[in-house]
Amino acid sequence: MSRIHLVLGDQLSPSLSALSDLEPDTSLVLMAEVMSEATYVKHHKKKIAFLFSAMRHFAQALEKKGIRVRYVTLDDPKNTQSLENELARALRETGATAVVATECGEWRLAEEMRTWSERLGVPVEIRTDDRFLCSIDDFRAWRKGRKQLRMEYFYRDMRRRHRVLMEGDDPVGGKWNFDAENRKPPASGLKGPKRISHRKDEITKSVLSLVEARFAEHMGTLESFHFAVTEAQAERELAHFIDEVLPGFGDYQDAMVEGEPYLYHSLISAYVNAGLLLPLDVIRRAEAAWYEGRAPLNAVEGFIRQILGWREYVRGIYWTEMPGYADRNHLKAERGLPWFYWSGETRMNCMAQAVGDTIEHAYSHHIQRLMVTGNFALLAGIAPSEVCEWYLAVYADAYDWVELPNTLGMALYGDGGLMASKPYAASGKYIDRMSNFCGSCAYDPKLTTGPKACPFNALYWEFLARNTERLSGNARLTNMYATWRRMDPLKQKAIRSHASKILEALEDL
Repeated sequence: MSRIHLVLGDQLSPSLSALSDLEPDTSLVLMAEVMSEATYVKHHKKKIAFLFSAMRHFAQALEKKGIRVRYVTLDDPKNTQSLENELARALRETGATAVVATECGEWRLAEEMRTWSERLGVPVEIRTDDRFLCSIDDFRAWRKGRKQLRMEYFYRDMRRRHRVLMEGDDPVGGKWNFDAENRKPPASGLKGPKRISHRKDEITKSVLSLVEARFAEHMGTLESFHFAVTEAQAERELAHFIDEVLPGFGDYQDAMVEGEPYLYHSLISAYVNAGLLLPLDVIRRAEAAWYEGRAPLNAVEGFIRQILGWREYVRGIYWTEMPGYADRNHLKAERGLPWFYWSGETRMNCMAQAVGDTIEHAYSHHIQRLMVTGNFALLAGIAPSEVCEWYLAVYADAYDWVELPNTLGMALYGDGGLMASKPYAASGKYIDRMSNFCGSCAYDPKLTTGPKACPFNALYWEFLARNTERLSGNARLTNMYATWRRMDPLKQKAIRSHASKILEALEDL
């Protein structure tokens, strides 16, 4: 045996570059469940269970193809509980003389992997992850010389490069972006389509028992575990989304409804990010739905933009800005993360709904993440490091490369405008318009001060006031600052006084 081919928990793709040249007689695939990866943040129980079960099923599928696999379970008495040590143990026990790996998705692990060759005493080849549609080198070349980075222009170039929704050199439908059609508030009684679930086999049942025993203090519940854990199950999820859900995605992708955590969202991000689905395959399936008349263009384009645009763009930003990007805090936010982010126990119904969905499902859709939990953290001045750690821990689709730019840059404006042209700050009026949360809330979105006033309202104006020096020059905030300046000084004082009381008693909201 000469080579060990390492497969990480988010690399569950048969086409993975590290597996491209397996030799049945001389190659060994190594996969390991290790405590160091499961606990560097306190990952949600369902996230851990999903990945461990998917990893075990992937290893089983490789073995059925005749591939030799060394799989180390978390409860193996010999498990050293770190990737490097498990790699060292495998090299020692098998006599392998080289390691092949695919580049990972987190800076901290990439830095560790760069030292492996010297520390382990064998050649370690780290290959490009070609499941992504824009390599880091290509993204670096794209951004070179640009004074301002905007995803929209990157997305257009990606559409041209991969010939997605194109008619010659022009976008189908005559527009690149149909976002203006994708902001409908929820209609009365709006409910999402019924979702499929997957039977738990013995592998998954074993994993659920393991996770409950070993990660009892982590967030979440393992009840109603419906995750796809194989490529075939993920394909079923994708087919169901394309056939039954995608047609309504465009209209209501920004809507929020109490008791409806999914609405028309795809639920496949965890599978794409873990490798059970490949992004270009997903894009082609959605594109075909429009060409065949099975889904409207605003839905298909909006969905494809999230994968071909945002997903690739945030990865490029991450790898070309790290490691310093993680330490940015443009707005000097330093307040601690309130406990209700972990418990869901708050009288703010929008927060209770978003965090409650997160606790139950290891999921909430992107508007809940951006305009509820993210927006509140922005307005309240919560330290970006604490908010980013929370997002990384609690969502099944979260990895540092995708979570950090979306949270630090989009939700918190912590990078000073690299990701977003303005802060995504909004008062309770936005949440009232785009959801039905406010009708059963203890607070009134029409009030700015007083005991019944929605906390988002006073915090919104306080956010603008305390960041005047940093934000008043932003052209997209001109009207809001003009409105603030026109307010009676006594009203301004009352708003800021009420906001101060809110900030002093965040845990009591």
